[in-house]
Order: sequence, then C-alpha cells, then structure tokens
Amino acid sequence: MATFLSAVGRFAFRRRGLVTLLWLAALVGIGVAAASAPPPPADTFSMPGTESQKAFDLLKEKFPAANADGATARVVLRAPRGHRLAEPKVKTEVEDLVARLGKAPEVAAVSDPFQANAVSRDGTTGYAVATYKVAATKLDDKAHDALTAALDGSRRSGLTVEAGGDAVKLDAGSGGGAEGIGILVSAVVLVLTFGSLIAAGMPLLTAIVGVGIGTSAITALGSTLGLSSTTTTLAMMLGLAVGIDYALFVISRYRSELSEGRERQDAAARAVGTAGTAVVFAGLTVIIALAGLAVINVPMLTKMGLAAAGTVAVAVLVALTLVPALLGFAPVKVMPRAERRRFHGKPLSVRQQRKADRRAARGKPNLGARWAAFVVRRPAVVLLFGVVGLGALALPAADMRLGLPSEGTYAKDTTQRKAYDMLSESFGAGFNGPLTVTVQGKDTAAAAARVGERLAAVKNVAKVSPAATSPDGDTAIITVVPKTGPQDHATEELVRTIRGMKADFRATDGAAVLVTGQTALYIDFSKTLDDALLLYLALVVGLAFLLLMVVFRSVLVPLKAALGFLLSVGAALGAVVAVFQWGWLAKSLGVQQQGQIMSTLPIFMIGVVFGLAMDYEVFLVARMREAYVHGASPSDAVVTGFRYGGRVVTAAALIMTSVFSSFVLDTNDFVKMMGFSLAAAVLFDAFVVRMALVPALFALLGRHAWWLPRRLEKLLPNMDVEGERLSHPPAAVPVAGSRGEQQPSYAG
Repeated sequence: MATFLSAVGRFAFRRRGLVTLLWLAALVGIGVAAASAPPPPADTFSMPGTESQKAFDLLKEKFPAANADGATARVVLRAPRGHRLAEPKVKTEVEDLVARLGKAPEVAAVSDPFQANAVSRDGTTGYAVATYKVAATKLDDKAHDALTAALDGSRRSGLTVEAGGDAVKLDAGSGGGAEGIGILVSAVVLVLTFGSLIAAGMPLLTAIVGVGIGTSAITALGSTLGLSSTTTTLAMMLGLAVGIDYALFVISRYRSELSEGRERQDAAARAVGTAGTAVVFAGLTVIIALAGLAVINVPMLTKMGLAAAGTVAVAVLVALTLVPALLGFAPVKVMPRAERRRFHGKPLSVRQQRKADRRAARGKPNLGARWAAFVVRRPAVVLLFGVVGLGALALPAADMRLGLPSEGTYAKDTTQRKAYDMLSESFGAGFNGPLTVTVQGKDTAAAAARVGERLAAVKNVAKVSPAATSPDGDTAIITVVPKTGPQDHATEELVRTIRGMKADFRATDGAAVLVTGQTALYIDFSKTLDDALLLYLALVVGLAFLLLMVVFRSVLVPLKAALGFLLSVGAALGAVVAVFQWGWLAKSLGVQQQGQIMSTLPIFMIGVVFGLAMDYEVFLVARMREAYVHGASPSDAVVTGFRYGGRVVTAAALIMTSVFSSFVLDTNDFVKMMGFSLAAAVLFDAFVVRMALVPALFALLGRHAWWLPRRLEKLLPNMDVEGERLSHPPAAVPVAGSRGEQQPSYAG
C-alpha cells in the first residue's frame, strides 16, 4: 500500500493544479446542491420492533388527525400573585392572548384554557395549545416573531407567560460559533507546532474543504434520507477534528523528509506513502466504529454514524490528495523561516544523505524522545500510575443515570424549561410525561372503559382520562398521568406494572394493550442497547483488531490498544457523570442543567472514541514499527517513534480536544455532552494511554510486543505501513540505559 500511496502523493504534488481544481469543483457543486435542497427534517427518535414504537405506529395509523405534521406551541399562563385566571380582568387578558395567537401566521387553531378544562385546581395556572398548519421546520421568522410578540404582550399586562413545543424557536445561544472557536485554537496550536503560518494554514484549509463537502452532502440529502441538523453538527465536529489531524501528520512527515535532504517531490511521495498509509488505516478504524452503530437498530444513531463516517472518509481522501497538491504550491515555505535557505540548493547525493541521517541520529533528543526514554527506564511505575489514575476517574460512571432528552432538560433560563416547570408545579410532576395506552378488542369501547377503571386503581396513577375511540372504532387510547415525573424511577416501575398486566387484560377483558410515552421509550431504548451492545462491541473491536493486526503484524499491539480504549472511555464517562450529573465544575463549564445523562451518549461515544483512540495508536506505533523493522531494538524503536511522532501526536490531540471542547458552548444538550465527553476521552487517551501506558508496555514486553504466530504471518498480507519498500527509513535514536537488546541504529 505504501508504494501505491506514494505514487498517489507524487501525482498530486506534480499535478497540483488539476487536483486542487477538482476538489474546488466538488466543493462548489455539492455546495450548490445543498443550497437548493429543502430544509432538513426535525430530529426524530424511533426504535423498530419495540412496544413503544408499535404503539406509536398504531396511533399514527388509527388517529391520523392527532398525528398531523403541524407544529404545536403550548403556552402556559399564570395569574399575578394573589389573583386567579378566572377573575374578569385576568380572564380578559387570557382571551386577548388566545385571540392574538389565533391571528398569528400559519396558526390553524388555538384551544381556550377555560373551554378545554386546562386550568389548575387552584385556578392560578392554565395553558393554551396553538396548532400550526405546517411542520416546525417550515415555520419562518415571521411566524416565530408573531408568537414571541403575543407572549411579550401578555407579559406586559402582568401575566407570567412561557411556551414550549416544537413551534417555539430554539435560542441559538453562544453555540453558533462553536466550530469557529475550535478552529481558532487549532490555528494557534498549529503555528506553535510548525513555526510557519503557511504550514499551519494548510491543515485548517484542507479540513474546511473536507467538512464543507461532507456537511453539504448531508444537507443536500437531508430531506431525502431524513438527516437532521444534529447529524450535520456531529459530522462537522468529527470532520474538523480528524481532517486537521490527518493533514497535520502528512505535512509533518513531509517536513521531516525534506529536512533529511530528500528532493521535494520525493519527500511528498514518501510522506503520503508512510504517514498516508497510517491515515488510511486510522480512518478505517473510525469509519468501522461509526458505521457499526447500524447494528444497534436505532435509526437516529445509524444516520449519525453513517453521516459522520462519510465525512471522515472525505477527510482521508483530502489528506492523501489535496494536502500533497497544496504542498506542491509551497514546497519550502511550509518549513520554519530559519530553515528555508538550505532548501533552495540541489538535493543531497546518496553519500550526503547518509551523512545527514547520521547527524540527525547524533542530534540532541527532543522532548518526545526524552519523555520516551524516561518511560522505558521506569515502565512499571508509569504503568501503575496511569492505570490507577484512569481507574479512579472512571469510578463516577458506576452511578450513571440515563434518560431521554425533553424540555425538562433545557437550560433553566429558557422559556421551554420555564413552561415545563410551571406545568409540573401546577398540574403535577407526571403531567409532562403522560403514558399513552392503546386498547384493541372485539368491543373496543367497553374493553377500554374496563381497562381505564383498572388502571385508575394502580399505585402511582394520578389521573386516567376517558378513552377516545378511533374513527373506525377498533382502537382506543387512554392517557395515564403518573404522580411522579417522566425520569423518576417510580414512573418506570409504573410502566412495568401496566405492561405486566397485559396478559390479564387479554384474558379478562379481551383487550390487547400497548404502552408508550417518554418513560416507556426510555425503558425500551435501554433494552435495545442492552441487547445490541455486546454485538456492537464484538463487531467493532473484532474488525479493528484484525485491521491493526494486519497493519502492525502483531497480536499484542491491537490487544493493548483495545484495553487502553476501555480505560479511556471509562474515565471519560466518569468525567461526564461528575460534571453533567453530579454538577462538579458545572458552572465553570457553562453547564446549566445537571441530571440524567442522555441514553444515546454512551453508545455513540463508545463508537466515536474507539475510532479516535485507534488514530493515535496507528500514528504513534507506526513510527515505532518502522524503526523496529529497520533494525532498532524494541526500546530504541519506542524512543524513535516518540522523537518523530510525539510532538505531532501531542499537537493533534490538543487540536482535537479544542475542536470538541468548543461544542460545549452549543445549546443542544446532546451536542454539548458529546463535545465534552469526546474532549475528555481524547485527553485521557492521547496523553495517558498512548503517551504513557503504550511506551511502558512496549518496554516491558520487549520483542514479544511484535509477536505474531508463523501461520498468521504467512496468511496476513503485508501492507507495508512502515514504508520498507520505499527509500531511506529514518534513523533510530539509541537510548542510554534503555532496556532491551542494543543494536546499531539504522543509518541508511
């Protein structure tokens, strides 16, 4: 593979104008398609095969009017302190609000709180529901502004008015420029790493091109494939992070090859042949982890995973072709200014090249080499501290409480959250999370009445509504309001109790009963995850294990990579629980709402973090493998890998962390948690697992780290990730006092 990719890099460098033009044409073409595409759909959540989903599908079929696509706004009103809504003056203000809502653009109907019996027992709070003619995604600014103006008018009269529902415009907050902050921090890290503005700008430029193409394609296909705006945000998050990192590794290798005296075109070819091979396999592990989410059988996760995987694939192609093409436009200016003069002469001869390699080998070791030398001298101590530290950080994960997002998880200062809290206070905690029970039988109306009577006697039930029968008469729905909130454990027990009565309902009342609702959805989702998690881990870890075994021709290297991943993800989940559930450092990080962790986070995080963890494993260990294959001792190979790759991996980890951390500013709870969790996981994985535990294990295992059974050695293809078939390998750096057999360093 190294030979093929080397040819690709050489072609892109030589025909840089054509390659750049093709990428720009793709960006413009897909961008135009995205601009002319319909708006993306709203986020939807479905779980095929579960009882909740069967009930939802039945409701959609039997009660089409109640499942119309029109947006809704539930406006909650509270009388001034010491007054009631029924008082003449206050009632007039309520009626005026209902009238103003009815005249707003796109509004089809508005319910009156007094006529709909939507006033609390104490008479202080009520709600009106505005139903719109179009879906929430099709509401324009005029409709949103009219709703806001109606609410503000009633507030000036003394009423407390808040609104929830999908018709209420989400406050963009400070999250709109999250990716911009990540790019800015990445630019600073790149300038400090490369010492050249041009070299720092290339990874940013290529990452933006890759993300532009990926997210534009998602937008263009959004309405066709049902890809929501959240899908685009997560694809952007990952695309920026890996796009910058992949370009960073190729450019860094090009600079290294150029410094060793190679001709510019040869340096670009070798950079793509070696670092590019690592990029391909690193990208494949990420793609496998993301695409593997399809086995969970939750369409939302599948779409997110596949969309992000497509963006990562684009980032890999950009690193292999557009990056060397841009290097062709500025082959010397990517070097630090102080070093540029010596690259304007003729390329070194073979003899001069060997002398340059020897000088490089005798040069003062950099920080990465010195750190690796420290680790290989004290591997047991480093290993102990690293494992114990990550294990301690993972302890809070044992207390993780999962739940589904709702308006009750919004920031406390949003109108949606205020409306949610007002309803809970005045109508009961269970009002915001009612259970919907569907009933089917020979005499549906009579069966539903009997079921309703029995449900009213169940513990923790606050209210049971009269049954409503479908137009065809064969299905009825009953709304059950619990005494406790949708995220309360007692509500979960209520769902299980009602579901446990289904056989009795069928036997005594001849009724087929299904239960759905927010709490029922969470129970079904948890079961779906439990059933699929082992299969997902086996598939993703198994495929990645085989891939890394082919890349490094070792059994133990992929094994320790997988074990390191478990430590990283455990510590990251512990950090998420500590911040988002326990509230540690929540104010400092701008987290306004602490409570349950979103159910979709752990499984999606596992998929993403596994792929990213393998990125650093591939980039760092590939350099070690390269030195080992070319004659270095195991300890010398570790130090050589860190000498050439330590600084770059550090910069890549800082860049990826900054990109992910910037999304903590997003107002979407799922995106906020995902950004924090990925940033924490990258920090733990890059700086503890890959930069400390990996070299310590290599030092302890010695040559056994590269063990591969002879039968497997014959069966596995040689992907030549170390570029053995290419020209001169880098010199290995001998380490005074390092463990393992000492061999002469490879010097060409």
